[in-house]
Amino acid sequence: MDDLLDMLRAMRLTGGIFLDAEFTAPWCISSQVAPEDCAPFTPVPRHIIGYHYMIAGKCLVKVGNQPPVSVESGQLIVLPRNDAHLMASALNLRPVNAHQLIEPALDGGLAKIVHGGGGELTQILCGFLGNDLPYNAFIALLPSILKLDVVDAASGNWIENNFRFAARELAEGRAKSPTMLAKLAELLFMEAVRRYLASQPPALSAWSAGTRDPIVGRALGLLHGQIARRWTTEGLAREIAVSRSAFAERFTRIIGEPPMRYLARQRFEQASARLRDSADPIARIAFEVGYESEAGFSRAFRREYGVPPASWRRDHIAGKPESPPITREAAQGR
Repeated sequence: MDDLLDMLRAMRLTGGIFLDAEFTAPWCISSQVAPEDCAPFTPVPRHIIGYHYMIAGKCLVKVGNQPPVSVESGQLIVLPRNDAHLMASALNLRPVNAHQLIEPALDGGLAKIVHGGGGELTQILCGFLGNDLPYNAFIALLPSILKLDVVDAASGNWIENNFRFAARELAEGRAKSPTMLAKLAELLFMEAVRRYLASQPPALSAWSAGTRDPIVGRALGLLHGQIARRWTTEGLAREIAVSRSAFAERFTRIIGEPPMRYLARQRFEQASARLRDSADPIARIAFEVGYESEAGFSRAFRREYGVPPASWRRDHIAGKPESPPITREAAQGR
């Protein structure tokens, strides 16, 4: 688990609390942290993690076609990929765009929302974390929503008290620097991820199991943290100070595939996600996932997906079906 926390710390997150929202039933909003929400606290990050802390009341949170998540007072919802989502007293209501309801902050305090039909009160503090990594495979492995029950945790009292204190300071215009808020939000995010992984049955997620193993967890941290590095199984084992054969056997047994096959798959997944979700040049994507040339990347990509990266990007931006899974041949570099 220490290696997992090292991976999280390596993201160098910034952030803060930007909104105090009060809703009275019935109500339903569509929500997503926008770049302008981040601007008062930090330069707009490339990757945004949204979160909502429930001060009072309860609501439902829903991402896409996934089942709704019920949230109550003292609980935190984290959206690792900042997915657009609905928040509501009841999801059969027509949603209102949350940004249309925001009242700008005055004197350095929090922006406000006051909205609803006058019934049961729900109060939510909304914030964000961000970093400038072009794409983060670790974030991609997490579910769309993480729920953290702050009150029930062993450390719940100090987390909740400090979160409330930081929010009050900002709301009253006394917290001029976002440093404390960013660090507190980072701790909450790390706690939410740690508990999510700890709650998973070992057989359910090989990657989650790998983070619990000191050797494999360290290897995952190195691979995800330096995905463009020219890794070999021998070099990776040397970094962790174990023999190549012992490391390869252990990694394969826990993760379900050899280290270099796992790395190849992560590189392809990162590359395809960036092709789909960004306008970054193909040469830059190739370099940042570990290829020395655009030509070499294009050959490998075409061998795997059947089309060059530019064609794949054009087709998937147009909404065509997702790409096929990584083949053994591509993962092994053949």
